[in-house]
Amino acid sequence: MRYHSIAIDGPAGAGKSTLARRVAGELGFLYVDTGAIYRTVALKVLRAGADPDDPDQVIPLLQGLDIAMDYGPDGEQRMFLEGEDVSRAIRENRVSGLASRVSAIPAVRDFLLDFQRRQAREHNVVMDGRDIGTVVLPEADVKVFLTAAPEARARRRYLELLERGQQADPDAVLRDIVARDRQDESRPVAPLRRAEGAALLDTTQLDLEQSLERLLTLIKEKLEP
Repeated sequence: MRYHSIAIDGPAGAGKSTLARRVAGELGFLYVDTGAIYRTVALKVLRAGADPDDPDQVIPLLQGLDIAMDYGPDGEQRMFLEGEDVSRAIRENRVSGLASRVSAIPAVRDFLLDFQRRQAREHNVVMDGRDIGTVVLPEADVKVFLTAAPEARARRRYLELLERGQQADPDAVLRDIVARDRQDESRPVAPLRRAEGAALLDTTQLDLEQSLERLLTLIKEKLEP
């Protein structure tokens, strides 16, 4: 059986995870949040007190690292670190910030690459991240680059943090978004960029339902024989 894969890339706060999850539900595909996988590694680095920018401190932590992914009764992806469900812990702002730095280390990306590709070999998947269409699934059936203005992304991220009960400062969130963009676009390994053949979807002026409608239309046009 041939499985289909949909790659959705874009900068922090573009709504990739929310939209990818909704699309997967609409199509009956498996949703794979690759950012959550990198955040899990970042959480390990944080808990170990290691410098996320120092490969000599991070790489030894990968040896025997126990990371697992599962899906709850609600269909939500859950991440486990050494047997502990860390699905909520990895969403803290400090962990999200570390994830980009940790992911810039080639050994970390190599360690997780097959883990991600295996999901696409065994399921119909919607996978979102920053290098899915360029590195992880370059042969994906559908590639989309999802973006929005930094101010729009910061506003969405701020509201998301408040909904989770986390305190946040709007200006600080915007600064984090801009800094994250700079890190992701300039890192030497798998920098954030639009994959060849990827459709561009800018959601700055769109709400969630409008964005979902546009995204589904793009995907269905590509998947139709």
